[in-house]
Amino acid sequence: MTHEYRQSVYAPPQGAVDLLLIRHGESAAVQPGVSFPMQDGQGNPELHPNGRAQARAVAERLGHERFDALYVTPLQRTHQTAAPLAERLGMEPFIEADLREVHLGEWDNGEYRIRVAEGDPALKRARDRQEWGEIPGAETTAALHERVRSGLLRIAAAHPDQRVAAFVHQGVIGAAMAMACGAEPFAFNRAANGSISRLVIKQDRMTVLGFNDCSHL
Repeated sequence: MTHEYRQSVYAPPQGAVDLLLIRHGESAAVQPGVSFPMQDGQGNPELHPNGRAQARAVAERLGHERFDALYVTPLQRTHQTAAPLAERLGMEPFIEADLREVHLGEWDNGEYRIRVAEGDPALKRARDRQEWGEIPGAETTAALHERVRSGLLRIAAAHPDQRVAAFVHQGVIGAAMAMACGAEPFAFNRAANGSISRLVIKQDRMTVLGFNDCSHL
């Protein structure tokens, strides 16, 4: 009898967490002269109506799947994005503060979007140097990566052999993917609102299984 060796189907290694990183839905628009509400020095806008629709689409996509835990950050846009899925699954999200968005310093009250639209030279320097700290008063890229790594590893340690969804931010997803791949720090800073990315983490080893899945949107 001839033996056949078929291609294997990937499964996370024993002891790993299978982690979905879901970017929050679109947040409220910036109005010139009107600052975002703030929380702990960071802009804390609620979701735009389109962002609420994206949150419902995420719930529709994932509502028939099994999760052992859900996570959000201290900022309300992640809570609001997680809410439809949490309600459908009957789960209460945990808060992981180290996965909050990058601190944008003097631009954290909504000013960042205006500066992007105007092509502020500090943003070009930030992109050229892969350094958030080029923005006045902002967190450095190294500091962001250090705390994001801490948050991810804390979730991994708490959920071996489990599946978890974390509702987070664009800068956090970019940092996580770059660290996992050994890529330039800003290489993955383009995750769309409501998108799903996937990491498998065992101890301090991270494996990327998906980035910026928007097929449900």
